[in-house]
Amino acid sequence: MSEQAECNCHKTKERSEKEYKDLINRLSRIEGQVRGIKGMVERDVYCTDILVQVAAVNAALNSFNKTLLANHIKTCVTQDILEGREETVDELVAVLQKLMK
Repeated sequence: MSEQAECNCHKTKERSEKEYKDLINRLSRIEGQVRGIKGMVERDVYCTDILVQVAAVNAALNSFNKTLLANHIKTCVTQDILEGREETVDELVAVLQKLMK
């Protein structure tokens, strides 16, 4: 048994194949964009050109967060509420507060 399963201190989420592939593809694109920015810095590219690319990465991460949050609410939060675990709403509120800093 893994340490995670033994302590039961970390939640996990089984995702559909489509959701998994979508999230991984988005992250792979973001990872490529970040590597591209690193290359721009290494090549001494002009600051504003780098800033535009950083803004694109921020937009991509925000889009990733929106997708992940929507999936979370539609699955995990809804299921927990239906099963009477309303503490999940408090958890969601805490996460939203962190996201909105």
